[in-house]
Formats: sequence, C-alpha cells, structure tokens
Amino acid sequence: MQKVKTVLLVDDDQDFRIQQKIMLEAMNFNVIEADSGSAAISLLENNNPDIAIVDLMMEEEDSGFTLCHNLKKRLPEMPIIMVTAVASETGLSFNVKTREEHRWIKADALLEKPIRAEQLQKEINRLLQG
Repeated sequence: MQKVKTVLLVDDDQDFRIQQKIMLEAMNFNVIEADSGSAAISLLENNNPDIAIVDLMMEEEDSGFTLCHNLKKRLPEMPIIMVTAVASETGLSFNVKTREEHRWIKADALLEKPIRAEQLQKEINRLLQG
C-alpha cells in the first residue's frame, strides 16, 4: 500500500486555501495549511511535506519568492508549485521554463489562478514522479 502524500498549502487567502484543500483531499492527499511564509516554515518543524503549493503575493508582494527560496534551502528535493494571479492583476508574466528563471524563482512549476483540479493534478503527478 502506497503512503499518502502530504501537500503544504501556503496562501493568505482563506477562501482559496479552503477550495484547494477540498480539491487536494479529493485527490487523496493530506493537506497542511499556512497563511504566511513564516507560518509555513514553522510547520516544517513537525511535518515533512512531499510537495508545496505557494502563493506568490502574501504579506509582501514577493513573499512567495522568499518562501520558495527558504523551502528549497531546507528541503531541496521537495517540488514547489507557485500559484499567482499576478498576470491577471498586473499584466506582468513570468515562468519557470528556462534554467535562468528556475534559478531565481526556485519553484518547479507556476500556475495562474484560478486553478482547475485537472491542471493541479497533472502538475503534482509530474513533479512527484520526476
């Protein structure tokens, strides 16, 4: 029997976290939640998540970048999906497809909000298998 994987879900938007948690639990994942980068780092003291889903803009506009960097320092093998609405809110767009982008963003995938369940499942499966 395969171990149930744990997802660290970090977003300051409680409604988004509730929605994502329902989706992730329906996909048979355990979910631990944090509403800030500092709360997420605190959760690592007693948890060892298999993958993280991190919002880009939380306490500060770049909080997600900082959190991804800190997560990779602590758990370098853990895949991270960054989620954001920045493109729809600002018109700015970026990605993690090139080595240079991945080097400074520190996320393994980037998804634009709103996130569809099948889109999220596909990225999680890809990252956990690779």
